[in-house]
Amino acid sequence: MVSPLDHKLLRDLWRMKGQALAIGMVIAVGVGMLVMMTGLVTSLNETRAAYYERYRLAEVFAPVTRAPDRMVTRLAAIDGVSAVEPRVVGAALIDVADFDLPVQAQAVSLPDLRNPRLNDVFLTDGRMIDSDHTDEILLLEAFAQAHDLRPGDRIDATMNGARRSFQVVGLAQAPEFLYTTAPGELIPDDARFGVIWMSRSALAAAYDMEGAFNEALLSLSRGANEAAVMDAVDRILDPYGGTGAYPLADQASNQLVSEEISGLEAAAAGVPPIFLAVAAFLLYIVINRMVQSEREEIGLMKAFGYTNGEVGAHYFKLVLAIAIGGALAGCLLGIAGGRALIQVYVAYFKFPFLVFQLDPASFVTGVGVSILSASAGGLLVLRSVFALTPASAMRAPAPADYSRTGAIGHTLNRFLDQPSRMVLRRITRQPARMAGAMIGIACGMALSVSMITIYAGFDRTIDLTFNVIDRSDIAVSFTHAASEETIFNLRRMEGVTYVEPVRHVPVVLRNGLATHRGVVAGLSPDARLSRALDSDLVDIPLQNGGIVLSTALAVKLNIRPGDVLTAEVREGRQPVLQIPVTAIAESLLGSPAYMDLATLNRALREPNRVSGAYLSIDEAYATEIYAALQDMPTVAGVSLKSQAEVAFQTLMNTGAGAIRYVMGAIAFVITFGIVYNAARIAYAERSRDLASLRVIGFTRGEAAFVLLGELAIVTLVALPVGGVLGYYLSFGIAAGFSSELYQIPAVFDPASYGFAAMVVLGAAVASGWLVKRDVDRAELVSALKTRE
Repeated sequence: MVSPLDHKLLRDLWRMKGQALAIGMVIAVGVGMLVMMTGLVTSLNETRAAYYERYRLAEVFAPVTRAPDRMVTRLAAIDGVSAVEPRVVGAALIDVADFDLPVQAQAVSLPDLRNPRLNDVFLTDGRMIDSDHTDEILLLEAFAQAHDLRPGDRIDATMNGARRSFQVVGLAQAPEFLYTTAPGELIPDDARFGVIWMSRSALAAAYDMEGAFNEALLSLSRGANEAAVMDAVDRILDPYGGTGAYPLADQASNQLVSEEISGLEAAAAGVPPIFLAVAAFLLYIVINRMVQSEREEIGLMKAFGYTNGEVGAHYFKLVLAIAIGGALAGCLLGIAGGRALIQVYVAYFKFPFLVFQLDPASFVTGVGVSILSASAGGLLVLRSVFALTPASAMRAPAPADYSRTGAIGHTLNRFLDQPSRMVLRRITRQPARMAGAMIGIACGMALSVSMITIYAGFDRTIDLTFNVIDRSDIAVSFTHAASEETIFNLRRMEGVTYVEPVRHVPVVLRNGLATHRGVVAGLSPDARLSRALDSDLVDIPLQNGGIVLSTALAVKLNIRPGDVLTAEVREGRQPVLQIPVTAIAESLLGSPAYMDLATLNRALREPNRVSGAYLSIDEAYATEIYAALQDMPTVAGVSLKSQAEVAFQTLMNTGAGAIRYVMGAIAFVITFGIVYNAARIAYAERSRDLASLRVIGFTRGEAAFVLLGELAIVTLVALPVGGVLGYYLSFGIAAGFSSELYQIPAVFDPASYGFAAMVVLGAAVASGWLVKRDVDRAELVSALKTRE
């Protein structure tokens, strides 16, 4: 049997359905984002793990200059190694019809007479290669689709200096190429980097590797000591030019995929609680004002014998009904959003199949946190319910003290009409309520400001990376560390206006237990095209013999200027260098490290060596320059900055970066919900007063002005407060979007604040119109009745 209090609960929910829906929407969005993001993270992790396991991705990679096949037996005998797969890999250049320059590619061998023990491929079209036909290849599916290549087509490629023609017999995907980037680049672009699979015998012949391999793949048995295995591998391969084994965690594709997933995890952990906190605050305001407006009813209930617990439970049920309803709607919203977005992520990461799995813990956490946060606000209100005695509750509250307007109020009253004076009195005599409404709207402003600022931060990353730090037109990489004569040859090309040498050296940087596998870039002292800049975008001098680290790298290594860093070089003589850190550079793409070119060459005992160059060119001679670069035997690859910028923009508009648009839309919806809820609360409190004004002769417009004027003043005051809150909130959200691949700054952009203010004002206008419509439609007799 339904109790009288439960009947009242249902009537209250129906009466305040607009407010309840607005608050429930805020809760639903917070829970939905939590369920959606954790579901995406779980699904991507499960899909990646299943893909790696099914196609036997290696757990240790060991590159070497040239090792004989007999070393495979010694590698397999290492304690903890369960399987070993030797292979041949090499750089290649593919000629494609729609590109002026050949496209960089990686050639990878497959065993002749069996499937690979490790790093197998997933055939998506065509057939596997026949080792008896040395011109047959598999092509990476994403690259083939970018250039409209199919099985049966022929392509020309240059391998080890020799140009050859190949027959594409199949298209494939592979777990080690989920995220494909050209050597020396961080930005994936399917059109600018390809992968070729060939039989091992054919590829070994192309790279003079008959009876030898230049990379060993290893899988580990359960419980194996990864570090000990890599140490043993390095000892075995060191005489043959081993450059250091590294784990799957440091494999380029896996590392970048992990960074993207980590970005989602950070967003899932940091953003939904903000929305739930706002919802708790709104519930507190609604229930508090309801209790204040129902003082007489509370007194009557207690006078009729209802205990404090029963009356408190009645209002607590109201809180729970809104919170649970919003949480359940959020769960459904999260499932729908997750199922829609997971398809985007699977295509983005190039998974061949989907393992969609929601995280049950996210449902429990979302519902539990939403109920707890809402209950926290409700419990604060219930204290006032318990404190009310029947006699004091049924006594009419003391008349409002209009003297609180003070001297300023009295002065303004001379210039204000009657409705305006009523607005002023309402604000000045109830500052706590007005402050609560102002803080709620300021929270909405803060959400909008922070998300629009993040949009500006993404644009700032692109502008700083491609227009300030890198001012070149073309980046050229060489097949090996060449002499400076190569730079002179580039400078003599017609149309080349400036050439800047660079040397990229693979290293493992260590500071205590913190390590980073990356590259040190040796720059010339007068670098103009690719520079190391400080936080004020001023050139950092490199001639002092130290190393300059990017901000992200310094944080990862937990190191500051003045500390000494260990650099284990992974090429040539492989010296171990102790280098002082001299400065921290501003860089928003990757985790670069810089040294003076001459100092770096001296440390390697290889003077006057370069591995690439940055070029500034006259676009009128671009075609001739491309042709000349293509004919240079020492050139391994050419990257156009314009293409890299487009690829980077695509990267940040997909994957984890695309979530910013979803979050921005949600922030705008939340902002409207907050402003609308503030307007509905004010109307619910003053419906009787507004009806009284209408009865004594106020027009509809004048009555609505009394209500909406209050909302307008509160909104205008909330804008600067919300701007300040949004400024600080943007730092946390920017940190959540940043990864080792790219960093998003929280920039102060006046246009972002202006747009956010327009969003809040637009929400206020729309909410005011909706509430005014209810004011105009109100039945005066019903509004003036005392509710029983």
